Amino acid sequence: MVLTKIRVIIADDHDILRRGLIQVLEEEDDISVVGEAKNGNEAIKLVAKMQCDVLLLDISMPGKSGLEVIKIVCDDNQKLPILILSMHREDQYAVRCLKAGACGYLSKQSASTELVKAIRTVAKGKKYISAEVAQILANNVNVSEDTPIHELLSNREFQTLTMIGSGLTVTEISEKLALSVKTVSVYRARLLEKMKLRNNSDLMNYAIKKNLVNQEEQLSK
Repeated sequence: MVLTKIRVIIADDHDILRRGLIQVLEEEDDISVVGEAKNGNEAIKLVAKMQCDVLLLDISMPGKSGLEVIKIVCDDNQKLPILILSMHREDQYAVRCLKAGACGYLSKQSASTELVKAIRTVAKGKKYISAEVAQILANNVNVSEDTPIHELLSNREFQTLTMIGSGLTVTEISEKLALSVKTVSVYRARLLEKMKLRNNSDLMNYAIKKNLVNQEEQLSK
């Protein structure tokens, strides 16, 4: 009997991590990595031309972010399961990713123990929800006047907020996202207006107060 393998495309801008993920997945008899992408644009093109069963997608990549890739891929191929693998904690991006159309969200910290199970789960057409994500979803069932303002931001505005919160300048953000300084400045201006804040210091304080910045990102500055 020939074993049908789960065909996976990996999209992550870190070469070493991609190599590690491929090594882990290729050790499984029922999983095969059929393609890899280093940014959002490559991921979109690869999914369009290759047959695959699961897209393993990083949320933070140059150019189009993971959230943008989710929307585009879901519009073109609604049946393709997308599993998010992110350095960000579940409470930062999980709900946004699931609302955008992803089938699961996994932090890179827990990837070593949960990745294979998560891929097999979403490949069957099911959702992969960790206990942490389930609690977050339960807390977000009702949107009220007490909803934090950051939950009402667009995906790109929210991403800009978290990066400013980690201490990055507009120029550094533009380089990381492969966007123009002018475009990032527009997102920053929208943040200040929507959140009724005055400057980057206010944005940084808000992001830190709301735990929107990973501890390791703060320590690296």
